[in-house]
Amino acid sequence: MKKILSLIIAVLLLVGLVACGDSGKKGAAIQIAVPNDTTNEARALKILEANGIIKLKEGAGITATKNDIVENPHNVEIVEAEAAQLPNILKDVDYAVINSNYAISAGLDPLKDSLVLEGAYSSYSNILAVKEGNENDPKVKALAAALASKQVADFIAKEYGGSVVSVIDNPGDGFDSSVDYAALSGQKITVAASPVPHAVILAVCKDILAEKNITLDIQEFTDYVVPNTVVDDGTLDANYFQHEPYLDDFNEQQGTKIVAVLHVHVEPMGLYGGKQNTLDPLK
Repeated sequence: MKKILSLIIAVLLLVGLVACGDSGKKGAAIQIAVPNDTTNEARALKILEANGIIKLKEGAGITATKNDIVENPHNVEIVEAEAAQLPNILKDVDYAVINSNYAISAGLDPLKDSLVLEGAYSSYSNILAVKEGNENDPKVKALAAALASKQVADFIAKEYGGSVVSVIDNPGDGFDSSVDYAALSGQKITVAASPVPHAVILAVCKDILAEKNITLDIQEFTDYVVPNTVVDDGTLDANYFQHEPYLDDFNEQQGTKIVAVLHVHVEPMGLYGGKQNTLDPLK
């Protein structure tokens, strides 16, 4: 009986060792935090797919989520979080895919600190947007001309050195010949913006418009919802913080009617190391 009991114990111990060995081999899941808003999560997942970290199901588009992952060879756990909070939780996860505006605000340099950086000329260029029907409002046209200026393009290149990239093909002098600037003299244009880089870039426009005695009132927001609602309800004239895929999804979900009037710049999204400082665990 003792021999049988000893044999059973030995077998159990062996099974336990094998189990531990398998567990150690697989290791704990590698956590990668991504934005939790629909279009930016899809954008982040596309970056991971492009770098061989995951594979999404065929046809997964700009609304893809972690549920669309069909191959996960590196045992990656996708952690969804508010885009603005990703720099704050970076230290608690292995990696995070962060929008450049939030990375820059947190003191990260997309060109130096990211382990992977999205191509600069992606389809996610940031836009100046207004309520549908206001596209030809003189205030909107004046602001669009200022944003499409050589002064702004030069500022973006000098200030951000490639971590933010202008997409204006033929920058102008900052003014629209079809606008009656004399009629706008003494008036105010209100615009909602994310603090960095949007509000910083708009400060250049503020100086341009001041030449025509027009005040640009830049109101900063740190979320992705209110800047659209205050434009849709007419509180503010325009906003400058988002890309068009996000706006299209927002309009569909919220029933708002906001349209893009100008594509201004691209902020390449990057994969940053948290607990990991290299891509070795993902190879």
